Amino acid sequence: MSAVGGYFTTTGVILVLFILLVIVSRAGWI
Repeated sequence: MSAVGGYFTTTGVILVLFILLVIVSRAGWI
């Protein structure tokens, strides 16, 4: 259970960072 929870937590963090990167790129802040 803990291993699966850690996997989903890590995946969630990566997804959030990726979405933020896409938003920032589309906004032209980079």
